Amino acid sequence: MSSTSAKRLSARTIVLSSVAFTVVAVTAGAAWAAITDNMYPTPYANLGCYSESGPDGNLSCQTDNAQLTYYMDSGGTNELEAEDRRVVIDVMSDIYAPTDFTVTLDTSPEFSGSAETDIVYEESGIGVPSGSDGVTFCNNAASDLRCDQQYIRILGGGNYVQGLTCHETGHAVGLVHGNQASPQLSNRDERLGCMETPVSTDEVLQDNNVDNINATY
Repeated sequence: MSSTSAKRLSARTIVLSSVAFTVVAVTAGAAWAAITDNMYPTPYANLGCYSESGPDGNLSCQTDNAQLTYYMDSGGTNELEAEDRRVVIDVMSDIYAPTDFTVTLDTSPEFSGSAETDIVYEESGIGVPSGSDGVTFCNNAASDLRCDQQYIRILGGGNYVQGLTCHETGHAVGLVHGNQASPQLSNRDERLGCMETPVSTDEVLQDNNVDNINATY
């Protein structure tokens, strides 16, 4: 198929008088080409990061540091098939590693303590909203801004494709949809790259998302 639905429920409109927005410093000499700020928090995605036992559709978080570790569930009912694991590895090595992240496949994952594996990928429909193919949620918030461990659940049956995997990984590092960006864009704006929704199967980050990642991490 040429495209797949990768919707994540939009944050409820809530005005928080005490939300603290991070001032982003761009490295000297680096060009800022982003056409919008779609890195949490924004005026349209500012609920605060918190721990969840399962997705509720309202959460956005940044990951907790630039040393991005990930694990693909390799046992039980949430196990990724070999072809799905290859997609995840390719997305992380070809799309996210060229950013300012240092990306590492964690073969001995940590699920507690101060150095938890940052992203855990599962093949599961548990908590995935009706009409969506994937969801991301924070299992252990490190602060009201950043999450120590996030889970990505994507449906089976061929839904682990580059575009959707890139999209949900984008949520795990703090990227949001166009309607949550500042200034707001259409969710279908092609400049959002894989954060467009619905997302094409072969989509990548594109410059706007890369610039937001590099300015944050």
